[in-house]
Amino acid sequence: MPVSRGQPIWVYRHLVEVEPDAEEMELRDAIQRIYLEHRRHYGYRRITAELRHRGMLVNRKRVARLMREDNLIAVSQRKFVVTTDSQHDFQVYLNLAARMEVTAVNQLWVADITYIRLLREFVFLAVILDAYSRRVVGRCLARSLHGELTLTAL
Repeated sequence: MPVSRGQPIWVYRHLVEVEPDAEEMELRDAIQRIYLEHRRHYGYRRITAELRHRGMLVNRKRVARLMREDNLIAVSQRKFVVTTDSQHDFQVYLNLAARMEVTAVNQLWVADITYIRLLREFVFLAVILDAYSRRVVGRCLARSLHGELTLTAL
């Protein structure tokens, strides 16, 4: 059937399901093995570097695409930050509160100090709680961490 000028010709292509070749299957297998060896912490950059270290020539974009198709998402691991100095020269006192069985109000008070980050500064909060009722007995909010903070809360 002849087509007149000015009318578009529509061409439909039949999609044929193509099985992945052996090279791609080998690459997917290697990516999944590296991903599991490193407990799901490696992303496409590290996996690409590891594949190149193992002698495979791969592009990072290809590795990223294959990982995305296989739903391999790197899970970031938070770094552990040490905030307590246990190797000090001060005397260590026993925790008498851990041995105590509280049966009524005002037998044991517990306290804690924390900081709150504001937009431009930090403020410190001291709180004293009754261990039995878990009621706040005293509190104080201050800009500095001096002795007056805890004394005011008490």
